[in-house]
Amino acid sequence: VELQASGGGLVQAGGSLRLSCAASGSRLSINDMGWYRQAPGKQRELVATITNRGSTNYADSVKGRFTISRDNAKNTVYLQMNSLKPEDTAVYYCNVDGYYSINYVPFGSWGQGTQVTVSS
Repeated sequence: VELQASGGGLVQAGGSLRLSCAASGSRLSINDMGWYRQAPGKQRELVATITNRGSTNYADSVKGRFTISRDNAKNTVYLQMNSLKPEDTAVYYCNVDGYYSINYVPFGSWGQGTQVTVSS
């Protein structure tokens, strides 16, 4: 499974960005999709996840500001980030898990990361 993330960039505090992450591969049956981030000198942390039924989970620090969604037909997960703060600055990674429908072998994959920088 290959993940291609896009949408990062530089934005002023209070601004918005939308991240996208598309999964490609054959016979994919995707369960959970999510976004994580890692700031310099810190551990990678969960930002938001979404199940294949649309149930969502958010870190307390982003609740009310970020929205995760997915398009199952496109195997793509999105992260709409509003009211961005300087402390949101990090490399954002997408994560996908599921199984190959042809043989039920599970997979888990990380995207390459996309930089989000929020200036004050």
